[in-house]
Amino acid sequence: MRSKTFLGLVGVAAAATLILGGCSNTGGTAGTGQPENAPNSLAEIQKAGVLVVGTEGTYKPFSFHENGTGDLTGYDVEIITAVAEKLGVEAQFEETQWDAIFAGLEAGRFAVIANQVSINDEREAKYDFSTPYTVSPGVIVVPQTNTDISSFDDLAGKTTAQSLTSNWYELATASGAKVEAVEGWAQSVALLEQGRVDATINDKLTFLDYQTQKGETGLKIAAETDDPSFSAFAFAKGNTELRDAVNAAIAELQADGTLVKISHKYFGVDVTQ
Repeated sequence: MRSKTFLGLVGVAAAATLILGGCSNTGGTAGTGQPENAPNSLAEIQKAGVLVVGTEGTYKPFSFHENGTGDLTGYDVEIITAVAEKLGVEAQFEETQWDAIFAGLEAGRFAVIANQVSINDEREAKYDFSTPYTVSPGVIVVPQTNTDISSFDDLAGKTTAQSLTSNWYELATASGAKVEAVEGWAQSVALLEQGRVDATINDKLTFLDYQTQKGETGLKIAAETDDPSFSAFAFAKGNTELRDAVNAAIAELQADGTLVKISHKYFGVDVTQ
């Protein structure tokens, strides 16, 4: 799974070009074409009856199409759809590439991004964020039979499988591990299951999704980081009335058990708080 926390934003001009050429109007409420400007304020959204949402549509299990061609679904898609229902409107999804998604928000093509956007200082300076709806630390994954690794200090001298462009690579090397370079989670877990590496570090959600999909994996979490990542819905800076309404909806969905139900569906545990 790609870590949204550590992917840089491309320039606005380049991203806007991608937006103009790459978005499609799929999932949620059917549209007749991509709007120049979506309703963005809470009043406009309620008048139009539609909350336009920016999402990738290719980011499983958060925003994706079943079998590649089916209806848009996923953890983030279900949560923002439930939020829209609380607001008394329908969710309409505008799919776009990750590199263009913030430019689309700034251009007003959608009112909110629902795509596992991690909160960090750089983004908070540019955008407003909802209450987090996903909390996920980094984890060390090892075979269930492993008794040598129970902390990040225990990685010293061990071999981990990591993408060289990820934050997990930096954490592995800082912990003293020798790194076997891979392209992503699929290769990491394959090497681990084959016994060719001792461990891999990744986002906890990635491992939970893997367990949900495969059932018994023969793997376990040996340790977690102390500083989890918080993912939330992103809004244009200053769109506080909509943000506050979404926060109220999230609180209701947390209280009535909807968020927990969606979380268990995709990850088997509650990752919402």
